[in-house]
Amino acid sequence: MTSPDRSPYRTTAIVVGVLYIIATAASLLSTALTSGALDAPDYLTAIAAHGDRVVTGALLLIAGGLSVVLIAALLFPVLKRYGEGIALAYVGVRILEAVTLVVSVVSLLLLVSVARDYVRGGAGAPAAAHLSSLGSLLQALNDWSFPLNPVVFGLGGLLLYFLLYRSRLVPRWLSIWGLAGVAMVFAFGLLRMYGSGTLALALPIGVQEMVLAGWLIVRGFDFSADGIEPVRTDAGRDSALAVRVPSGAVGRG
Repeated sequence: MTSPDRSPYRTTAIVVGVLYIIATAASLLSTALTSGALDAPDYLTAIAAHGDRVVTGALLLIAGGLSVVLIAALLFPVLKRYGEGIALAYVGVRILEAVTLVVSVVSLLLLVSVARDYVRGGAGAPAAAHLSSLGSLLQALNDWSFPLNPVVFGLGGLLLYFLLYRSRLVPRWLSIWGLAGVAMVFAFGLLRMYGSGTLALALPIGVQEMVLAGWLIVRGFDFSADGIEPVRTDAGRDSALAVRVPSGAVGRG
């Protein structure tokens, strides 16, 4: 059992844990608010009738996108000691993941506008066919961004959990669980692009991230595994990671 993290990164661990919870909650709530209208046979009419719910779902996706970028930004100073290139790549992939969410947000908000114009004009109006075609294009854009997101998420997750496994900042069983989970999500995204795949493949990583969030909030990071720990300067500011020299090591030769 590792001891609680009392390092300068204790606050970072807590904030990252909270952001994981926010990102997951935002994603689930967004899907719950938007899926009914998007999947309806007459989806333009359904979206127009529930436009406020769809807009709220889009705003939740923005919150989720901001959360994933902040997670990567906050973890970078912690992870770079164990592989700066990989840690930087992780930040880049999470930004790309946020971009896929932005695409979903834009498609949802534009669908609301098109749906409201469609309903106001009437299904038999000359512009109805044009609006219906535009709606189909926007719905297709949203449909393709959905499987693209877990593909990008899976790539970023592989980088993250590799570094966590190498560094032992969290227990290795949690990192292994994460590696298996993100591999399943990556497979789900690819399969969904080809018209198959089940959302059950995303369940293991969803549970794992909540366990990871709880661990970071309660226990924090463990810097003791390789004798490297963050220290503070005399002025109380965070400094770079420092190597702990074992007692009696000085003077050996």
